[in-house]
Amino acid sequence: MISIDKLGVEFSATPLFLDASFVVNPKDRIALVGKNGAGKSTMLKIIAGMQEPTYGQVARQKDITIGYLPQVMKLADSRTVMEEAETAFAHISEMQERLDWMNEEIARRTDYESESYMALIEKFTHENDRFTMMGGTNYHAELERTLQGLGFQRADFDRPTAEFSGGWRMRIELAKLLLQKPDLLLLDEPTNHLDIGSIQWLEQFLAQRANAVILVSHDRAFINNVTNRTIEITCHRINDYKVKYDEYVKLRDERREQQIRAYENQQKEIADIKQFIETFRYKPTKSNQVQSRIKMLEKIVPIEIDEVDTSSLHLKFPPCLRSGDYPIICEDVAKSYAKKVFSDVTLTIKRGEKVAFVGNNGEGKSTLVKCIMGQIPFEGNLKIGHNVQIGYFAQNQAQLLDENVTVFDTIDRVARGDIRLKIRDILGAFMFGGEASDKYVKVLSGGERSRLAMIRLLLEPVNLLILDEPTNHLDMQSKDVLKQAIKEFDGTAIIVSHDRDFLDGLVNKVYEFGGGKVREHLGGIYDFLQKKQIESLSQLGQNMNSAGSPSAAPTPKSQNPNSKSQPSTFSSTKSNLSTPEGLGNKVQSLLSYAELKERNKTIKKAEKAVEMAEQKIAQLEEQIAQIETKLATPEGASDASLFTKYGELKNQLSLAEDEWTEASVKLDELSTINY
Repeated sequence: MISIDKLGVEFSATPLFLDASFVVNPKDRIALVGKNGAGKSTMLKIIAGMQEPTYGQVARQKDITIGYLPQVMKLADSRTVMEEAETAFAHISEMQERLDWMNEEIARRTDYESESYMALIEKFTHENDRFTMMGGTNYHAELERTLQGLGFQRADFDRPTAEFSGGWRMRIELAKLLLQKPDLLLLDEPTNHLDIGSIQWLEQFLAQRANAVILVSHDRAFINNVTNRTIEITCHRINDYKVKYDEYVKLRDERREQQIRAYENQQKEIADIKQFIETFRYKPTKSNQVQSRIKMLEKIVPIEIDEVDTSSLHLKFPPCLRSGDYPIICEDVAKSYAKKVFSDVTLTIKRGEKVAFVGNNGEGKSTLVKCIMGQIPFEGNLKIGHNVQIGYFAQNQAQLLDENVTVFDTIDRVARGDIRLKIRDILGAFMFGGEASDKYVKVLSGGERSRLAMIRLLLEPVNLLILDEPTNHLDMQSKDVLKQAIKEFDGTAIIVSHDRDFLDGLVNKVYEFGGGKVREHLGGIYDFLQKKQIESLSQLGQNMNSAGSPSAAPTPKSQNPNSKSQPSTFSSTKSNLSTPEGLGNKVQSLLSYAELKERNKTIKKAEKAVEMAEQKIAQLEEQIAQIETKLATPEGASDASLFTKYGELKNQLSLAEDEWTEASVKLDELSTINY
């Protein structure tokens, strides 16, 4: 579909990458990786046709459609969510208007035997088949499914987009791209504004329903679940690996180790040849051998070792004053907007603790942080401890930077005292050394802006860190270094994050937000997941009933602490059954057994439904692929019946996917109920 040949980009004579060459094929799932500032976003813009390279060529297949989601975009606020999403189907609306016009023209005319009338009939038939194939009759259902998959509720559809945060409006743009079904999707950090549930939905969509995809992401799990090919931009070069990210890391390390061993062997061979030449250079009897060695030395092709990017983000929080024993104390804290966000929040965070706030978007994590910061009013008592100095990193911190000043001036404006003499040293430690410190903020990538915002946080010593999604836009190496710095931080830390890998080994307490409540869980993130008997944070809330509290498992009377202690097994003695209590326990045990048997039967039915739905989807996808192959031929393209059949199969596939989703959700619900 797309061929990139010897592509190069230079900024002020400084190369970003050199002689980049690779091909994008249909159904490719490519992860574009590299450190922040390596040129990933630039490469996406060049492929999208939004930026020209310094040299080289980008050859695009004729009539190819490309959808591009940048890290940051300016969005219009003049429509509702549904109206904005419907713009993705503008081409279908135009087609509908043409069909309506042709239909009226056919009804008006009476020259049934004329060539123009027959041509009109043929054109109407062809356009109508295309309209059906493109989902013109049922796109509203697909639109609603996509918006809900990305986290929107039906009640949100008629709300103006201006009421939503930038992250939610980016979701609308992502929904529009997915609905357009381009031949190639270019996604630059698509998970930054998604919760785990939406991330998993997007994973499934990209894996099953998208065409070719090139994505930039620093979410290891996401790129491993979506991609099957990894293109690395490192030290101005392109390395193409036909494997997932985790396998790429192993292959990259193995490749470099082999190069190092081969290089060392070659250097030893060269040293031996040179020693022979120097030893026997002036001996006539060895002159032929010396000349042979000299020619051998000239023919040796030096082995090159892949350059390794050794620059890294060195974070070290300055020493901080000792705070009180309890930096944060909440007693019956509540917050409501149009509806209740949370209530009765009672928690105590001790000095030195590292805690995580987890839960789906909209459950109140950032809201409680704003209450702690005193940015919004609330009900209840919230006490900030003695001598607490707070350092706050918000989700939109990078967006609040002034775009019209340089990196150096951004820090110079907030620096105080002797620290101003060390600004360039600090910037160098954050990979803004040399000319990079003179860049304007508006030309920085999202990751570079986040690093710049982090520097501002580090300028003054604090003893309470509050980090709201601190890993957004940070590359994997930077996330690891930030994680290590927080581990070594002397003070207290509150971390709002959906990044399970980042939280692992970092926090010792988890606060779960959901259903208007905040629940405390001691231990790390995996202790919390194991306790919840779930595999990922996306399942938070599945063990909640409609009131938002954990669903209570049915408890036999024999286990009720308020009832008399009686045996509940089938080996109950006759004397037990002779009493009303004993007989009641026997009946209850039988009922529990019957309930358990019925539950197992229901689970098997649900598993069978999931299996049948999967088989149906596989069959439909195979039939669709066969028709697509036929449509790619001249004979198939002129067969109107194929377009009709194709549209029918796509509709059936959409319904089958809905059946699979419904059956899977039901199975998950059954699996989480405890009897």
